[in-house]
Amino acid sequence: MSFLNTNRVKKAMREGNIAYGYNLTFPSPWVIEILGILDLDFVWLDGEHGPFGLDQLEESCRVAEQVGITPVARVPSIEASTVLRYLDRGIMGIMGPHIGTREQAEQLVKACHFGPLGERSFGGNRGTRYTLTPDPWGDKRAFYREANDNMLVGALLEDRASVDNIDSIVKVEGIDYFGIGPNDFAQGIGFPGQPEHPKVVKAIKDLTERIRRGGGRMSGDFMQSVWIHDMLLDSGRALLKDKKAMAGAKRKVASLKAGQR
Repeated sequence: MSFLNTNRVKKAMREGNIAYGYNLTFPSPWVIEILGILDLDFVWLDGEHGPFGLDQLEESCRVAEQVGITPVARVPSIEASTVLRYLDRGIMGIMGPHIGTREQAEQLVKACHFGPLGERSFGGNRGTRYTLTPDPWGDKRAFYREANDNMLVGALLEDRASVDNIDSIVKVEGIDYFGIGPNDFAQGIGFPGQPEHPKVVKAIKDLTERIRRGGGRMSGDFMQSVWIHDMLLDSGRALLKDKKAMAGAKRKVASLKAGQR
């Protein structure tokens, strides 16, 4: 019996493929439903900087499940109670911000996984899937295993401490991939507001190489995404470009007609 949808990102990672998706920074189940026709692999919800309430998260997860796309989210903190609320809504991938020490990486893993790898709490939430058995929750051991197998855990590196501690962080079991937040990272190493500074670019490159040498993956190794803002603006710009082209064509026709008189 399957309790959960397959995590399409984790499946792509295991098979050596690329998962494609988009980053949604504001609550909109309608966007998820409309883009469901594209058969993308994941929607990334920004729970750290975006205005997502728990009910909006749950509705986003519910629609994502209906269209067969995997919901993942950046959480505002790696506190177990915070992460749990996201998982109980149906989120299948967690990106923890500001991971700067091995202890923080271990805390993130424990919050995301049931035992024996973690300490995630079990509760009567929608993600457990009711069953028609004497125990309405079904086989909890099977659910724990399936939830752990489908859990995607990412560590976002944004501080000076991550540079100093990456060799121990990358060894933490249960971290599937790493990301680097260029703006906070630049600030963390002394260059606020300068993510394109040559020293920042070099530090990110060096950190990425150390992660891969240590056996870790970067998000770009198996995930490709676009921001919803860019999707909307690109379409709008294309429309305006067509509008200008049409206006230019009309002026040319008018000019030719005037010349024929």
